[in-house]
Amino acid sequence: MAPPAAAAAAAVTLGGKGAALTPAAVYALSHGLADPAIDPSALQRLSTRGPSPQDTPASLRDLALSPPESRAAAAVLLNKLLVTAGDSSTLVTAATATGLAGSLDLAAALPPASRDEAAVAAASAPVAVALAAAIDCCASPLVRVADAVAALSCEAARGDVAAFDVPTSGDGLSAKDEADVAADVKMLLFGSKLVGAAGGADTASFTKVPTVNGIFREAVRALHARVRIELNAPVKLGKRDAVQTGEGKEEALVALATQLARPVQAMLKLSVARARLCVARIDDAELRKKLTNGVEIDDLKGMLGKVTIDSDAVSVLRGVYNSLFKFRDILAWEAAVAMAVIEMDSSIEKPQAGGENEAGSSTENQQASGEKPKGDKKSKKKKTLGKGTSAVLMLLRDHVTNGKEVLSVNSALLAEWGTELSLLFDPKCSRLVSLVDKVKEVVETNEVRRLPKIPKGTRDFGKEQMAIRERAFSIITGVFKMHGAISLDTPVFELRETLMGKYGEDSKLIYDLADQGGELCSLRYDLTVPFARYVAMNNISSLKRYQIAKVYRRDNPSKGRYREFYQCDFDIAGVYETMEPDFEVIKVLTELLDQLDIGTYEIKLNHRKLLDGMLEICGVPPEKFRTVCSSIDKLDKQTFEQVKKELVDEKGISNETADKIGDLVKTRGPPLEVLLELRKEGSKFMGNAGSVTALNELEILFKALDKANAIGKIVFDLSLARGLDYYTGVIYEAVFKGTTQVGSIAAGGRYDNLVGMFSGKQVPAVGVSLGIERVFAIMEQQETEKNQIRATETEVLVSIIGKDLILAAELVSELWNAGIKAEFKLTTRIQNHLNYAKKSGIPWMVLVGESEISSGKVKLKNLTANQEEEVDRTEFAQVLKQKLRNP
Repeated sequence: MAPPAAAAAAAVTLGGKGAALTPAAVYALSHGLADPAIDPSALQRLSTRGPSPQDTPASLRDLALSPPESRAAAAVLLNKLLVTAGDSSTLVTAATATGLAGSLDLAAALPPASRDEAAVAAASAPVAVALAAAIDCCASPLVRVADAVAALSCEAARGDVAAFDVPTSGDGLSAKDEADVAADVKMLLFGSKLVGAAGGADTASFTKVPTVNGIFREAVRALHARVRIELNAPVKLGKRDAVQTGEGKEEALVALATQLARPVQAMLKLSVARARLCVARIDDAELRKKLTNGVEIDDLKGMLGKVTIDSDAVSVLRGVYNSLFKFRDILAWEAAVAMAVIEMDSSIEKPQAGGENEAGSSTENQQASGEKPKGDKKSKKKKTLGKGTSAVLMLLRDHVTNGKEVLSVNSALLAEWGTELSLLFDPKCSRLVSLVDKVKEVVETNEVRRLPKIPKGTRDFGKEQMAIRERAFSIITGVFKMHGAISLDTPVFELRETLMGKYGEDSKLIYDLADQGGELCSLRYDLTVPFARYVAMNNISSLKRYQIAKVYRRDNPSKGRYREFYQCDFDIAGVYETMEPDFEVIKVLTELLDQLDIGTYEIKLNHRKLLDGMLEICGVPPEKFRTVCSSIDKLDKQTFEQVKKELVDEKGISNETADKIGDLVKTRGPPLEVLLELRKEGSKFMGNAGSVTALNELEILFKALDKANAIGKIVFDLSLARGLDYYTGVIYEAVFKGTTQVGSIAAGGRYDNLVGMFSGKQVPAVGVSLGIERVFAIMEQQETEKNQIRATETEVLVSIIGKDLILAAELVSELWNAGIKAEFKLTTRIQNHLNYAKKSGIPWMVLVGESEISSGKVKLKNLTANQEEEVDRTEFAQVLKQKLRNP
């Protein structure tokens, strides 16, 4: 987010190494609040040769610019000339630069004195960039001001703070800016005794604030990021046309500016609606009528159309800039009305400098409000504003009154306040910095009172989720151990060089860590590459291992897709008979999915050599095999037409070749049947050596899986590509077919060259990785539907009908010593014991009250069968053990 405009500086230095021209500096230069100065080192890099006048770029001809617009454009162009000259051998004359700095008039640079200057002027689009910088500078402080004014109106209108209860989640399905706006407004209102009261204002005008203001934040941030680049990046044209480059910049800035104009329009209408809610709180009917008619919603209709309908970039950007002026005026009017309502309300304590609140105010009309005179013991305690809104109110009130006492409030005074506040919200006003800083200070100092959040793409596991996870891990570990695998653990981060170059286009998803001691490290992306690194580093020739651990991917979170998640890997490294380890790994995968009992699934299977053979048959150059595979791998999420467009437009594949690929990737079905089809006489695959090798290996694999009764869930699918670079043989992917939409739940394949990439010694390997987070989602849904989720495995609840901890300790310890999972509870109300046991799903209770203590017995209650029996106190543990073991 761009910082708010700073107070006017004596000079803005341009062209210095490491210096950056900010939107605030452009705004200050445009309004004569600062003067430009060329950095001496930049001046030395300029040419002293005489001018060789060139044609003025068409985009800079016949422009009717206002003086501030011309000054801003001149500052932008001057900076672009200086930074471009410092970055390359571009010819920029000292005369042009000093002329621009001296006059700060765009005309001083026209016509350009060299061909390079003409190219820079055309490519940098200085007028559009200058206007975008002005929009950025004006909009950035309004991000905070709009939130503060909305909070102040919420106080004045007695709105409901529940309007700002915006839930967040770590799966990317909640808007961060929306949640941040809601949290900031709640912090400003923290401590208020006005908001949330019964009979408060209609919440609609406040409920929309987080969403609309959040979109505004997002749009301002996007525009600021682009403007920052356009202000400071040197022009590098290469073979590109300068005019077209400049036009492209203009179009980009127009798109971002109009994207900002839409939330401005929505915020403007919300501001009017909130102001009217505040006016409704005023008792004076005449004043209320005057204020209600002050702004008409009809006046705002069509504003966005007027902003965007003009065809040229300068007109559109100027229109967006003017819409910000209108919004600023309306926001100032809303703030003035909210202040007036608070001033006139005798039931509100008025904040004063120094943190003390007034006992009363001379601006209050005691007769109209019915305030009781001082000393009246029956006078009601006054209500206080939130700590944040109190601070904002004091700043605004001090600005409009200059510390003077307000004797009465009328429409003329409100108009004056509105004008003063509109000037305050202008970046030219130095007090705007104080206001924005105060809002930020309130929000940040109250950060500890916010409900904490978790990062996007992460999740907490509560007690029910942990119970499901532990059960799943137990099943998975049992299957792995049944096949003789040993457990292995590796560091959560690796050297960056270990991970790079192994994941193809997905390498951009690797999380890099800050350099903390001379080593560039990254969080592990999967468990396969660290396993290969371990095998190579320890010179291991054969190993069957499993690992269950978290991995990290800088992906876009979505339902079932996280940035931090568990993987459960099973890998076999070493030299074996053909398809021997491949068969076992796939068999392990089927056993895992069967024992987890998640429902219907299928395992899509293909062979990398068969895939490469298919691409060769279709005419794809070998150097494009991997990048084409990455596109084919998207067929489970996109239509072939979408994939084809990517292949043709981005990967340089011809339409004819793409169509051939499309015909072949449709092939899928039962493994042995598809195998027979691909090997029949006349098949193109039989004329390709790599394909023949793959088909021979797949025949062995399919027959082995058939004999092991594991082929029923396998589908031979030529569209399966698996985009990772390290696969060399069989590849597979398990997909859940039930109602819960989670996509792929497991994947793997053969990677014969990965270990050799680390040590030079080739150790073939094959493995599978279970995406346990998605399996969790399926299991959690199933357990929820069955209402069978139990967070604990407690078998017995020892219920002491009283508060005798010593007795409870004695009884529950006997159960623990007998190996029985037990809890105890002390309370005199038996219903509390029963409710807890039923809620926790505990099947047995040991009830001990006064009668049981006196008789030397305890009462055993079977909650499932709803049966009770008394047993001797000395035998109860053994009786329970027998009943639990033989239900």
